[in-house]
Amino acid sequence: MGSPLRPSFVGVLALSVLGWAYWPTTLNLWEKWASDPQYSHGMLVPFFALFLLYRRKDFYQPAQPWPILGLGLLGLALALRGAGALIANLTLDGLSLVLSITALTFIFGGFALFRVAWPSLFFLLFMVPLPYSAERLLGAQLQQIATLACTFLLQCLGQPAISEGNLILIEDVRLGVVEACSGLRMLVTFAAFCFGAAFLMERHWVFKLIVILSIVPIALITNILRITATGLAHVYLKESAAREKVTDFLHDFNGWMMMPVGLALLLAELWLLTRLIIEKKRDLPFNPTTSYVPQSVPKLQSVPAKPIRVRVSAKGAVPPPTAMGAIPNQPLTSGREGFTWRG
Repeated sequence: MGSPLRPSFVGVLALSVLGWAYWPTTLNLWEKWASDPQYSHGMLVPFFALFLLYRRKDFYQPAQPWPILGLGLLGLALALRGAGALIANLTLDGLSLVLSITALTFIFGGFALFRVAWPSLFFLLFMVPLPYSAERLLGAQLQQIATLACTFLLQCLGQPAISEGNLILIEDVRLGVVEACSGLRMLVTFAAFCFGAAFLMERHWVFKLIVILSIVPIALITNILRITATGLAHVYLKESAAREKVTDFLHDFNGWMMMPVGLALLLAELWLLTRLIIEKKRDLPFNPTTSYVPQSVPKLQSVPAKPIRVRVSAKGAVPPPTAMGAIPNQPLTSGREGFTWRG
């Protein structure tokens, strides 16, 4: 356990200047979080990052700052800020904000502070929206995967489903897997949740790695189940008078249930991992200052040694029998050859 992490006046002043400089970026990020459901979790990211930092504050060991590296990162952050302002890219602005905070970490606390704060700094990346080109590319790939997987699952359930592009045809029912149904929203939000859970776990790194690697499969499974359930609702309610109202409600309801289903799958995975992965407890070395000592054991006290009188005879030096328990007229040796008591 190290020294507790306490903010300094200069550090608070530097963060205040940084907040003033990035205030327009913060407002743009807030507008993105409020208007785009895909990034609505961004409102909670800074608070959770502060919680992670508070949780790890006792591991801080004061060390020399690294101002050269910090100033270099700060220059790179300013370059990203300029590029983002030039092309009106909110992603570059957000990355420059995170990089500026990282630069201040090295300037005021060096690598020791960075080692404590790196989970919080990494988690701040989840408040930055993806570039538009990355969203389109990932969304198109996820749409294709969801279309093929849902078609296969519907066929397994006995429905005559075929896929044409991003359309699923079930007799006269046409189910379109549009961009909003690609599952990208679930993937981004669920990734933030899983990384946060991994940072809070006090388990082996293999355990955490498996949780992180399960982000994409769980997000895909929940989206596939949602689209499949919506398709079955359209099939079974195609002749109902209240078809549109019921299917619209089920479509929204299935979307709301994606996160609870994903969390249920994650909890099931954690339950299974706790029974498959057995962590071996390390044997800590004995520390007399912290190890447990029973109170009933009396403390040993040093007693000053008393001189022993030795009687010298022609056969050798013989100590008194009552003092040493030796046999009279027999030399007392220590087990070494050539060593005897001398008077």
